[in-house]
Amino acid sequence: MTDVSIIPMGPRQFGVKVREGETETNHKVTVPDSLIDDLQLGDDDLERVVRESFAFLLEREPASSILPEFSLNEISRYFPEYSEELTTRLA
Repeated sequence: MTDVSIIPMGPRQFGVKVREGETETNHKVTVPDSLIDDLQLGDDDLERVVRESFAFLLEREPASSILPEFSLNEISRYFPEYSEELTTRLA
């Protein structure tokens, strides 16, 4: 079972803790303005965007493979389907 905890750290920055069994990883994530604008969402939706983004990543790789610090717009570099999938998840 995977447990994801999200902690606001600053404007559009979040700490994310992922626990998979006995393994725990920590990540620092930035939500870029351009992503929120493209999704036509507000600041109240930021945590949900981070949660869905991590769900997307964890379906494709173990938490230990996720970068320790990144901006969500970097995900598309590794997974081109990210933007379309995120839009579907948030609908």
